[in-house]
Amino acid sequence: MKKLGFVMILLLSVSFIFAGGTKEKSKTAGPKYKIGLVFDIGGRGDKSFNDSAHAGLVHIAKQYKGYIKDDPDNVNYGTVIEMKYLEPKAGGQDREQLLRVLAEQGYNLIYGIGFMFSDPLAKVAKDFPNVHFAIVDGYIPNLNANSNITCLLFKEHEGSFLVGAIAGLMNKGGKIGFIGGMDIPLIHKFEGGYIAGALYVNPKLRDESMILAQYIGKDPSAFKDAPAAYNIASNMYRQGATIIYHAAGASGDGLFQAAEEYKKLAIGVDSDQGLIYATAKDAATRARAKYILTSMLKRVDNAVFQTATELIENGKVNGGYNSFGLKENGVGFAVNKYNKDELAPILSKIESIRKKIIDGEIIVPDSDSKVKAWALKNLK
Repeated sequence: MKKLGFVMILLLSVSFIFAGGTKEKSKTAGPKYKIGLVFDIGGRGDKSFNDSAHAGLVHIAKQYKGYIKDDPDNVNYGTVIEMKYLEPKAGGQDREQLLRVLAEQGYNLIYGIGFMFSDPLAKVAKDFPNVHFAIVDGYIPNLNANSNITCLLFKEHEGSFLVGAIAGLMNKGGKIGFIGGMDIPLIHKFEGGYIAGALYVNPKLRDESMILAQYIGKDPSAFKDAPAAYNIASNMYRQGATIIYHAAGASGDGLFQAAEEYKKLAIGVDSDQGLIYATAKDAATRARAKYILTSMLKRVDNAVFQTATELIENGKVNGGYNSFGLKENGVGFAVNKYNKDELAPILSKIESIRKKIIDGEIIVPDSDSKVKAWALKNLK
């Protein structure tokens, strides 16, 4: 009986060891961190704002041996970091629900891409204090380093000043135009910087009649209305515009269609849209690329990557506010193999302006409503 009891104890001990080993193995087999993201309306494939955020996830995957779950491009560089993105319905009414889904699924860091996430993200963050949330373009008041929310903000006016200077230098005597998506203060930052940059380098554009500007609408659907952008751009080109810059998300495709039709130039936004269009599978899309002079880069990808790096390397993300301008490589303009020769004659001038903005010699107005006063003070 003693011998039988000893055997039973031995068997139980072995079973316990193997069970423990199995438990430990399953524990270490999972990802170290899980990072989730909810796109803005327009979703993946907008060739602009959302695609820049997706590029940030790809960068994380490459740098930290991660993968994007259920991604049609099968982004997979390892299993250390799991990532997942969700897309809202056409009207974006399910933003809060999608944030909750990711939080309930155990994601450690969750991004909301776009200012419209401000209210739903703040609400969900209260219910999940152990999850960190980051919002691009949204402002949630009274945050500090201990908050579980980080606002990722950009100095869009600085990057827009550079592409405005490009438009002013490349302009051959005609007018320039600006197409905004939703008529909100954020998009007026793009317009203000763009107009100021053009006026700074080209005195001929300082007559108010030489600047054309129009917004698509008053609600978020303005960022996915390419036909409206096409109609506005066509009208501007007919009025004598030679270059038009857009800050309208997926609606920008309408501008590029009009640029091709009228054989005029366009400036993209957020991502390197000239490169994206030039390398597209669709021939009709590639044909528009030659009319995209450059793009104002809003490095949502960098903001997404840098915030994730905080989590992965430090184990936590500081709450509060992070601002990305020229100095932080948060904004800029696109130079690629398709446009570098066209831009070559003016690049040294643009680089000089970039340095002046970083050094504080040029203070860029952050709204079109401030351009007139800025011009009186800064232009001779």
